[in-house]
Amino acid sequence: MSCGFGAVVLVFLIIDHSMEVEALTLNAEVFSEIDLLEDDIEQGQLGLVALRNALASVDVDIVEAQGLATRVTEDLDRYEALIASLEEEGFTDTTDVEALKAEINRLEDRVNKLREAAKEEAGQSARDFTGDGNRQYLTGLNLGGNRIAILVDTSASMLADSIVNVIRLRNMDPELQRSADKWQRALNTVDWLTSQLPINSQYQIIAFNTEAQPILSETAGKWLEVADAPQLKAATEALRDRLPSGGTNLHGAFDAVGTLPGGPDNIFLITDGLPTQSYEPPRRTTISGRDRLSLFRKAVQRLPAGVPVNIILAPMEGDPMAASEFWQLAQVSGGSFMSPSRDWP
Repeated sequence: MSCGFGAVVLVFLIIDHSMEVEALTLNAEVFSEIDLLEDDIEQGQLGLVALRNALASVDVDIVEAQGLATRVTEDLDRYEALIASLEEEGFTDTTDVEALKAEINRLEDRVNKLREAAKEEAGQSARDFTGDGNRQYLTGLNLGGNRIAILVDTSASMLADSIVNVIRLRNMDPELQRSADKWQRALNTVDWLTSQLPINSQYQIIAFNTEAQPILSETAGKWLEVADAPQLKAATEALRDRLPSGGTNLHGAFDAVGTLPGGPDNIFLITDGLPTQSYEPPRRTTISGRDRLSLFRKAVQRLPAGVPVNIILAPMEGDPMAASEFWQLAQVSGGSFMSPSRDWP
């Protein structure tokens, strides 16, 4: 009798213990699921914040584009009223009237482009550009501004990272020169920059070697509209038709910036080293590092005051002072400096 009762008690204890173990196991699994759900909720909240910030940025861009379109429309109405008043007063100078009508047509085109941009591209890039692997890049470059100047070094040194390879490529077929890795990286950099320009801003691309000139020669002394997508595409394609050659004259590049009406409020400089000459042709076939440094510091004095200069410096052997000098220029001007990797952008 006692043995039977003891056996029953023993079985009961075993069953009770196993239930406790199972309950603890189930509780641990439930807590683990709860932790995972809490992590998912936290990530979702962070994503929601990011989406709200992006939406706010899009709204700001739309408001800016619409505001600019409104101002241009007001100018258009003023010109039309002026023409009407001149005609009522019997004004017959067709030259002035035609000039006003041409200005009206230009303003109408700009209004249409801005409205299309606000509707279709607000908050987006001015152009599409996809890097290797569809990556996004954090560069620290300030791509804002109303008037943005992009200076592109088209000297022979942009063909390669070493002097020997520059000399070799310089004597090869032009198509091989245009396909050189270093030059292609520079072209892709320009494509990336122009794809990030604010849609309601203006720009100018200036190519420089021994001389400096706008990449679209007919636009000399003018700012171009980022909203004019066909013209922006034509400018970048014209740069791809260029053949790197000659020396590097930064004096000419900075002087060309100074001729633009109103001046720039943001400058991007794509180069690979200190200048090798000024307006006067060099007397020797080689130039010392000290002379290059002197040319650079004199050229910097021609820059407009208070304008950020952002430098994208490509590699080049035999120019050890370039990185520190360009970095100092970026710091003093309030711009940024980067020496990108070979797979950027």
